Amino acid sequence: MSLCSVSSKPTKKMTARIDVQFACKDDGAPGSNDISNWVNRTIIAVGRGSEHEVSVRVVDASEMQALNRDFRHEDAPTNVLSFPAGEIDGLPVDVARPLGDVVVCASIVRDEAQQQGKSCGAHWAHMVVHGTLHLLGFDHEKDDAALEMEGLETAILADLGIANPYGESPQET
Repeated sequence: MSLCSVSSKPTKKMTARIDVQFACKDDGAPGSNDISNWVNRTIIAVGRGSEHEVSVRVVDASEMQALNRDFRHEDAPTNVLSFPAGEIDGLPVDVARPLGDVVVCASIVRDEAQQQGKSCGAHWAHMVVHGTLHLLGFDHEKDDAALEMEGLETAILADLGIANPYGESPQET
């Protein structure tokens, strides 16, 4: 069990195949079982019943900064990025549908958890849920969309036994 584990029972019906890659060593990063559980809980919570594939890559600040610079034109590391796969025509019916990739910066998540007075595990769960919701088409660009996404995050995290990450008044992450 890693330092960032959140005690929760795995879902009975796992819907996604999760590939978790650790591109950096960080003792605070959760294990692949926790990450897979958080992704699956998110997919189930929004009612996606078919098989999916998701990759989650845990990176250091320099890799995250390069990705953020290259894809979002922001030359700084960030906590989580999502890269939706989009629709792929011609896949056989029995093949899992790729949702995309979630990239999480271990050091940023660890530092944010400490700065915000949150447990590392709870903040990791929030970032993975947040990134997975982006793969599923949710965003926080407009107020109503942000409230919907934050409501989903809060409900999914509550199901995991994690307090509302936004406190009493939701705000954008």
